[in-house]
Amino acid sequence: MIEHIQIEFNRGLNILTGETGAGKSILLGALGMVIGHRSNLDVIRSNADFMRVEAVFSIMNEQAIKYFLLKNNILIEDDTLIITRQILASGRNIIQINNCHTTLAILRQLGEMLVDIHGQHANQALLKPQKQLNLIDEYDNGAINRQKAVYAQIYYHWLELKEKLAKSKTNTQEMAQRLDMLNWQINEIQNAKLEVDEDTKLEEQIKVLANAEKISLLSQNAYNLLYEGGNILSSLAQLRKDTESLAHYDENMAKVHQSVEDAYFQLQDSADEIRDFGEKIDYSPQKLDAMQSRMEEINKLRRKYGSSIEEILAYCEKAKDELSYIENYDANLAQLEQEVADLTQELKQEAATLHKLREQSATKLTDDIITELKSLSMPDARMKVNLWLNDDFSENGADDVEFLFSANLGEDMKLLQKIVSGGELSRIALAIKTITAQKDDVELMVFDEVDSGVGGKTAQMMAEKIARISRYRQVICITHLPQIAAMADAHFYIHKETKDNKTFTNITEIDYGARLAEIARMASGTELTQASMENAEEMLANARHKKELLSI
Repeated sequence: MIEHIQIEFNRGLNILTGETGAGKSILLGALGMVIGHRSNLDVIRSNADFMRVEAVFSIMNEQAIKYFLLKNNILIEDDTLIITRQILASGRNIIQINNCHTTLAILRQLGEMLVDIHGQHANQALLKPQKQLNLIDEYDNGAINRQKAVYAQIYYHWLELKEKLAKSKTNTQEMAQRLDMLNWQINEIQNAKLEVDEDTKLEEQIKVLANAEKISLLSQNAYNLLYEGGNILSSLAQLRKDTESLAHYDENMAKVHQSVEDAYFQLQDSADEIRDFGEKIDYSPQKLDAMQSRMEEINKLRRKYGSSIEEILAYCEKAKDELSYIENYDANLAQLEQEVADLTQELKQEAATLHKLREQSATKLTDDIITELKSLSMPDARMKVNLWLNDDFSENGADDVEFLFSANLGEDMKLLQKIVSGGELSRIALAIKTITAQKDDVELMVFDEVDSGVGGKTAQMMAEKIARISRYRQVICITHLPQIAAMADAHFYIHKETKDNKTFTNITEIDYGARLAEIARMASGTELTQASMENAEEMLANARHKKELLSI
């Protein structure tokens, strides 16, 4: 188990070695978790409440990653990216990116941009047709992706029309029932002869008529207060005269007189309006009943077709359009079928163009893979890609693909997944990584025991391939081969220690002397002899020379 480990990886090739069962897979699993891979509660140490993994990445020149962070409202500070994932014993996941809480889905997307973990599982993925097709597309210089964008635009339009066509092919009885319903609804709305804002005006008129008696009494009382009973206007008229006289003696009284005069004329206008308002009310029970009946008719339509007259009328227009479509069903269906047929032909043409580009990319890909395999002790290896168009369109085109392979002279090429061995597959995967390293946008590449089934001269060539990749990318490699370990720019040794009847996994970056002993152990076994140490020293010297050549 791991209590606490902190590792700072170097540029170039970082090698991790150790005895079987020392905990290399635990460390790789921790890296996987911090970039969004699945996990379970088994990763939590016994009697612990949680497990926590934190990784720090430099994103100085990673514009795509910075854009992704900004798009997801994640802070960017000092070109540094800090990812923390904590799993509690309760099962809860806590994920933070630059101290911003986020989701596992976002972490997974970000993880794909940060790290490419390549192991035996990834090797097996190469046997799947979709992975093979993706590999062909990615190896192109960009023309395939541009063509895929053109194809995809037509494809999604084609899907939309096909769905519309399927919906249009409803049975005749349903169409007839819908036709009757639309006719009835349109007639009901049109017979109502609705006018825009009619409901608003009616509600205001009904409110007045329903309160006609109260309004009349209030109007009369208000008018009487101004003109008769309280004689407010008569008093105000006298006040107006008095202030006018006072204004002759004092300038301040002129302002008072003006205020009184304004008030007098305003009240006089108000009195006239109140009188006219009360006299205009023509209360008629029959008129009120008619308005209320009309309002009930409108409310009935509002409950069925919309909350306002505008919405009801809009519904009517929409129903008319649908009715017209149904009445012209046969003609519309024929037109839609023709549109689908025309678009199908256009889609076939774009799929054929995509197919030709893939054939060109596949030829270059296989030629380059074979060139690399020859330097991995497979001089007679042959590979071919068969691509053919099928009748089923997908969002990725209409291509089926198969990779054919032969490792030995005189053997017919057969399906890659049928004949390839583990060692051969490891070499093919490494060849692919070697030729795609400079095109790959992911800065950190992890090789997890990709040397399975490999030894001797092939191991040396594989070591050189991985070292070459590390010239362009930071590489972390877990290996059992001394040839690969000798190529390290930084060598980490994973080992177990027992303390207080508990076993812990530790990792240490080792110096030259310790590297010498570790490579000797990997090459010859547990017993270190003078010969094994000298052999290890020679391997390290040869590795230094090879790396110097790669740097030229």
